[in-house]
Amino acid sequence: MAQARVKARADRTAATARTARRESVLAERFAVFAECLLTGVWIAVAALPLVTYPAAFAAGARHLRRRTAHEGGGWREFVADFRSALRGGWLAGLLGWAAAAAVWVNVQAVRAGLPGGPLVGAIALFALIGLVVAGLRAAAVWRPGDRWRSLLAEAGRRTVLDPAGSFLLVSGLAVVAVSAWVVVPFAVPVLGALTAAAVAVEERYRHRHR
Repeated sequence: MAQARVKARADRTAATARTARRESVLAERFAVFAECLLTGVWIAVAALPLVTYPAAFAAGARHLRRRTAHEGGGWREFVADFRSALRGGWLAGLLGWAAAAAVWVNVQAVRAGLPGGPLVGAIALFALIGLVVAGLRAAAVWRPGDRWRSLLAEAGRRTVLDPAGSFLLVSGLAVVAVSAWVVVPFAVPVLGALTAAAVAVEERYRHRHR
């Protein structure tokens, strides 16, 4: 009889422990999700000068990497990372806007009915999407001291060699676009989720190619 009571208490203790573990896992995942949304707001604010968006995404990605690694860090660390990434990131941002302008010119050529316009416009649009994905992948692995030229070159190769991960990021970009189309403010926190997706894609690629 005594053994039965002891076993019953042990079973109840084990069940309580399992429940606590499940609740802690759910709480942690919700906390990470909330952190992603907050990081999206930080990224949007840091990207307001337009050419600073690569540095903003890089700082946001590093913040999320610290968060998932259970390391300390908050707004001050984000700002410090943003300033560090901005040293070469502003030029990457400027080149990104130049690429977007080139695509806009090609779209206007398509609308004007110029010969070969649709083909050139489609190629330019796909190239722009590839550049955006490569930029996200570069930002996801940025660390202080890294050179953006090298980061973008390596990210471009990963964009081609890892089509599944790149497609995931294209889907994330579509979610941001739809969110902005429905209600513009919705796109702001979604930027954090997109950054988290880029970090996850890079982690997946790194583990598969050790």
